[in-house]
Amino acid sequence: MSALAGKTAVITGSSRGVGAATAKLLAAEGANVVINYRQKAPRANKVVAEIEAAGGKAIAVGADLTDPESVRQLMQTAVDTFGGLDLLVLNASGGMEADLGEDYAMRLNRDAQNDALTAGLEHLIEGGRVVFVTSHQAHFIDEVETMPEYEQVARSKRAGETALTERLPEMSEEGVSFVVVSGDMIEGTVTATLLNRARPGALEARREAAGKLYSVEEFAAEVATMATADVETGHVELVGGAEDFLSRTAR
Repeated sequence: MSALAGKTAVITGSSRGVGAATAKLLAAEGANVVINYRQKAPRANKVVAEIEAAGGKAIAVGADLTDPESVRQLMQTAVDTFGGLDLLVLNASGGMEADLGEDYAMRLNRDAQNDALTAGLEHLIEGGRVVFVTSHQAHFIDEVETMPEYEQVARSKRAGETALTERLPEMSEEGVSFVVVSGDMIEGTVTATLLNRARPGALEARREAAGKLYSVEEFAAEVATMATADVETGHVELVGGAEDFLSRTAR
């Protein structure tokens, strides 16, 4: 029997892309999954329908992650529906949108992650896990320069990772482990598309530097694996293209 059978997972930003693919993989392992979306309910409901058609259990819950009360309701709905909370995957990110304010990247990628952890810790069981999803461009931003078009987002995501990592003692007191999964640019994601639009050729340049870029499904598989991987709390899993970044930090 899978270690996830009967467990409940909340995956933020999971109506599409890596979040949706991760949710489907966790559901296939027997987890009850909560599909979180901000505005696009039909898209989230489609993910739920696909999971249910495959024999899994899922619900879609709308929540603006930059609203702490909305985040608390997200976690509470998971508990009310499935009886508990075992896994919180902090996948949602953004900041390249031009119409959500200059501080949106920091509000979403740092502040909202912190609020989600606070809300999650109210319900996560002992032995539960939090997985934070980030990029190499963000994780290594203090050592490796990134594209100017992405720097604000990268710094806000690094700030989010730092803020969460600083709460390791608090998580340990609750019996909850914390894992970071960091990947390179992902083929087919909104962020990669926006970056390539802002800087034509950016995707190809990263593909050449890394040797290969993960697809959405490949990266989601890495995230799903770390949901139950036997690693110490605070572990950072570097996948896809990390060698290029590590070589530059050593210079």
